[in-house]
Amino acid sequence: MIPDSELILNADGSIYHLNLLPDDLGATVIFVGDPDRVEEVSKYFDRIDIKKGKREFITHTGWLRNKRISVISTGIGTDNIDIVFNEVDALVNIDFKSRTLKSELTSLDIIRIGTSGSIQGDIKMGTILASEYAIGFDTLMQYYVKNYSKEEERIQAAVTAYFDTLSFTPYVSSASKKLLEQIAKDLPKGITMTAPGFYGPQGRSVRAVNVYPDLIQRANRFQSDDHHITNLEMETAGIYALANTLGHHALSINAILASRVDDAFAEDPRKIIDETIQYVLKRL
Repeated sequence: MIPDSELILNADGSIYHLNLLPDDLGATVIFVGDPDRVEEVSKYFDRIDIKKGKREFITHTGWLRNKRISVISTGIGTDNIDIVFNEVDALVNIDFKSRTLKSELTSLDIIRIGTSGSIQGDIKMGTILASEYAIGFDTLMQYYVKNYSKEEERIQAAVTAYFDTLSFTPYVSSASKKLLEQIAKDLPKGITMTAPGFYGPQGRSVRAVNVYPDLIQRANRFQSDDHHITNLEMETAGIYALANTLGHHALSINAILASRVDDAFAEDPRKIIDETIQYVLKRL
């Protein structure tokens, strides 16, 4: 039995942060960072049955072509992913009345639709990019036991050797092969670098002095076999690592809004995001 302090429920029986009941969640879940983007996804649903929210965590659940889908705003960063992912998993795999693990576990399809910046010159703004792998430059997976595939081990070894001056060890995790085939078959793919912040951790210097001022330039030159770091954002590695740990399928689809190589940002980011949303929904 899971203690009250480990699995916190609200007075109405909903999970603590997401404010959702088990029946509120679809088997396909779309993660977006921005709460305002939830409506930008759900407006394409055939109908919306549930709208709930608490803090930055907004959820709309509805139907699209006979498929029940939930779209949830996670907020920014893998610290928020830790909250959202564990609570989404609990909603389908924990019996809230007995507070015990269900005998039959459910595997969700989880797709992140997020914004990202390119660190390679051949990946232009407006590109829709799928993350085949992700490298976490945050500390989330220092707190969980994670099993590595052979390919993840190879990339992990290459990352550790290449970024040998870092005072921490990045982790590596991969996308769901099923979702890559279903949704991203025709998309460019790469390794996504997940940073624990927007400014210093992504190589930006505004006023504070950066300990790793050349991190993006170094990431641009990283290679493991035919794999390169293509883009950076703030959630994908945590999503992939927890999905693989808990037995879910996950895929991150990135709307490239910035080029860190050209120091440029998209003139019409909303258009790129909307095209990315429509692309994903057509392939669900």
